[in-house]
Parts: sequence; structure tokens; C-alpha cells
Amino acid sequence: QVQLVESGGGLVQPGGSLRLSCAASGFRFSRYTMSWYRQAPGKERELVVTIAAGSINYADFVKGRFTISRDNAKNTVYLQMNSLKPEDTAVYYCNTKLLNLGALRDYWGQGTQVTVSS
Repeated sequence: QVQLVESGGGLVQPGGSLRLSCAASGFRFSRYTMSWYRQAPGKERELVVTIAAGSINYADFVKGRFTISRDNAKNTVYLQMNSLKPEDTAVYYCNTKLLNLGALRDYWGQGTQVTVSS
């Protein structure tokens, strides 16, 4: 059974930092692309960053501030968020896409709330 469990969210002041973690299980973690998405109140879920074998792609709005990494030995992907802004406030979700009955299926964690406010 595929499971993604996020942690590390919280309340932080503008300019501060947080590190999110996503612990994965139920699939061969090292073989698959992992992503972080976020969803702010009243807005659609948006892609923040993706890490695949040999490539990392950041959304423009986080370039230079956020860093994704993964530890395949721990089946965990991280999101280091620096220089946080109020507009980064959102629920952050871990995601992977796996083949299921011949089609790619999205798997999501439960999300972790990040609130940037003074």
C-alpha cells in the first residue's frame, strides 16, 4: 500500500525557514519521481518542485529560495524552504505518480500546513 506522510509544517515569520519531510512506503522509492505541490485557500493546487533521476525542476516562484532533496536510504524527500513569504502560505503535499493497471496514478500525502505570518 502506497503511503506518503508529510511533516514539518508550522507557523513561521516572513524571511524564516522550514524544512518539510515526506516519508514514503509501499513502492520502490528510489526509482520514482517525487514532487511537492501546494494549495493556498481558494486557489488550485500548484506544482512547486519535482525531483527525478538526474533532474530537478522548480517553479519560478520558489527558485533560489526552496531546495528539494531525497534520501533513498530513508525513503524520504525533503523540501528546505528559506526566505519564506506570506504568499507561500499553503498546505504542502507530497506526490508521486505510479503505474496502476497500465495508467499513471497520482498518490498524495495528507498535507502539512505552512503559514507565513508576522
